[in-house]
Amino acid sequence: MRRKVITGIIIGVLLLSLVAAFAFKGDDADKAAKEGAGEKIAVIHIEGTIVSSDPGAFGSTSVAAADRIVANLKEAREDPEIKAVLLKLNTGGGSVVGSDEIGREIERVKKSGKKVTAYMGEMAASGGYWISCKADRIIANPGTLTGSIGVILSITQLQELYDKLGVKITNFTTGPYKDMGASNKPLSPEEQQIFQSLIDDSYQDFINVVAQGRHMDPARVRELADGRIYTGKQAQAVGLVDELGDYTEAVQITAKLANIKGEPELVEMGRPKGLWEEFFRGFQSKGNILPLSLEGLQLRPEQLLLPLRSEN
Repeated sequence: MRRKVITGIIIGVLLLSLVAAFAFKGDDADKAAKEGAGEKIAVIHIEGTIVSSDPGAFGSTSVAAADRIVANLKEAREDPEIKAVLLKLNTGGGSVVGSDEIGREIERVKKSGKKVTAYMGEMAASGGYWISCKADRIIANPGTLTGSIGVILSITQLQELYDKLGVKITNFTTGPYKDMGASNKPLSPEEQQIFQSLIDDSYQDFINVVAQGRHMDPARVRELADGRIYTGKQAQAVGLVDELGDYTEAVQITAKLANIKGEPELVEMGRPKGLWEEFFRGFQSKGNILPLSLEGLQLRPEQLLLPLRSEN
């Protein structure tokens, strides 16, 4: 038994050493890719569900963390060798706050004099479209799924199930609306109105972002913003994207906008580096990104509830 434990420890140390070596090698390769002369385009990847903050090494790798993406944008903005930014999107949306924070940093990049383009891959819907509207130019693949302009808030009602199971939950609150959205009680008409006002407020912000970014009348945006999705080809026909093309063409369009002569050097940002992250990625479920499961921008009611805990 002791021999098996020692053998297991040795194998574990060797595996971790191998993973670390590949991680450092990946970091060196990224550093080398950033070195050298020439006009550069920063390619910032926005892939997975948009969240406000990076979950860390042991969290899901299938997220687009706003704080990390904002840091990438800031780095690109402050680097004098980078002449433009190309956003490479593959996301079905996510956090309202996360999408807004990324959008605000894109505006800072543009104010610095650098061009920003958005390339839509498999999907750039809801929050992904919000972010895209901040770019100077939107390029979509003809088969891209985009749009889904709207906001959703989902509340799970479990009171009847609790009653059948004989489960009784009592909420102690400091006000009549502190526990609104709790799964053990029905929503009152007043609570429904409060939640709808949150949705309406965020929806109006979305309408404004699209109207300003696409130079469209807000009334026209509302006609298109009923939550439906569009293919890239359909989106171009109604004015939601500028051009159709693939990634190579998106790079060429970005270079032209930035007046880059010749072949630009691409500086990759915002994607997992080396084998270390890929090692942990293997333990994560990849089923939370489904091309046809567009949930859109979300406000989660459980984030509004602060349970009372007793610390011993």
